[in-house]
Amino acid sequence: MTPLNRVRGGFHEAGYTVQGVRELLGPVAGGALARDEIVPALRVTGGGSPLEALTRLFWLQVPVPDEALPGLADHLVAAGLAARSGRELRAMVHIEPLESGSAHLGFVVSDPKVRPGSGMVLAPDHVVGGGGASANLAGLVVHGPVDSVLDLGTGSGVQALHLAGRAARICATDVNPRALELARVSLALSGVEQVELLEGSLFEPVRDRTFDLIVANPPFVISPDTARFSYRESGLPGDEVCRRLVVEAPRHLGDGGWCQLLANWLHVEGEPWQERVGRWADEAGCDAWVVQRDVQDPAEYAELWLRDSCEVGTPEYQRRYDAWLESFERSKVEGVGFGWITLRKGGSRTVRIEELRQAVEQPVGAYAADVVGGFADGAELPWRLDWSDVILKTADGVVQEQTGPPGAEDPERIVLRQTGRLRRAAGVGTVEAALAGVCDGTLPLGPLLAAIAQLLDLPLSDVEAHAQAVLPELVADGFFEISDFG
Repeated sequence: MTPLNRVRGGFHEAGYTVQGVRELLGPVAGGALARDEIVPALRVTGGGSPLEALTRLFWLQVPVPDEALPGLADHLVAAGLAARSGRELRAMVHIEPLESGSAHLGFVVSDPKVRPGSGMVLAPDHVVGGGGASANLAGLVVHGPVDSVLDLGTGSGVQALHLAGRAARICATDVNPRALELARVSLALSGVEQVELLEGSLFEPVRDRTFDLIVANPPFVISPDTARFSYRESGLPGDEVCRRLVVEAPRHLGDGGWCQLLANWLHVEGEPWQERVGRWADEAGCDAWVVQRDVQDPAEYAELWLRDSCEVGTPEYQRRYDAWLESFERSKVEGVGFGWITLRKGGSRTVRIEELRQAVEQPVGAYAADVVGGFADGAELPWRLDWSDVILKTADGVVQEQTGPPGAEDPERIVLRQTGRLRRAAGVGTVEAALAGVCDGTLPLGPLLAAIAQLLDLPLSDVEAHAQAVLPELVADGFFEISDFG
């Protein structure tokens, strides 16, 4: 049995899982640790149990007595995960358990964290572990088993671990040799074997191959120092790395395959961001769903990434901040958008670009395929010659809200609202509201619209024309689903 296998057994025996650490720390220390404050966590992990020792050693990164991990210390040293200094163990890497929902997935091995105020600086080839961005991408990825996956820019192997349970074969690439080295340790420590690791930039290592699914948390940071840190900066100017990924991904997808990535894009003076990113999607020639979740102005953006690299308070901070603003000013950048891009090869090549600031139901991957399918269905509706055969179903979780003076016969406003999924809201008229109440996936539109016209005392032609004008968007937005085109 290899040292890593023995370490994995020791981790499981100690209860070194996300749930185990969460229960050990409690809400106060856990919340502080999420803010990179370790003092509360140190106070509650001093009891000397193996779980406390592992949490201090690999999560908080403080030395622990050698005798705190009897039977495991030698294997940690043999595996290169820890080193002895006198009678103490100190961590050589950062190791965090990883979970999806309540399921334990394995362990992520990365470079030791550099926390604010530590006086340490990041190395150019620094490898980060799991975080908010990687968790967001994992939650976005469409559900279901797949044969082949490309994890482009794998870093410490987080996405490969998330996908190992449902992919027959995974190819993970990175331009950073150290990232591949630590990803290999993450996978071995987690008992994952079906991953091929390749070095190279973007699609270079897999130039002649196709996949069912491509996922990427790329180095999308837009910086004046285009390649300062390999985990976040690509070496390409502006948002070019995201454009290239979107444009080049389809040639590496099988028919019906998916590509999903996190991205940043520039908001440039005189150019709507939707047009900028829309050109990428049009060139890709796929069904595309682009979602902007946040926007930061140039100063906010510079501050975010200077904090990320722990440069606040250093002698270089003001110079680098000024260089960032100068770069944005020179390119007429007014802001930077954060979001995700989903591509599906084939289909109707429907492109949907939107901003969603509200909280959405997680994980998005559980219904992302339905959302993209709804866009295509909505785009197809206006081209139907005969609507009488179309069968609609009001989507699950849609509720109706009405506002108006108390006792009024007719409401001033009617809103259809999704209580789940993307939680959209749409102001509608009486025809759409009536359809939402009767569309159960059993009757075609023809007789339903006739009944609504009679009920509202309106000409059938007017009701049909109104339905044809508004239903495509309501289908695309997920308020109605097409059960059958007839």
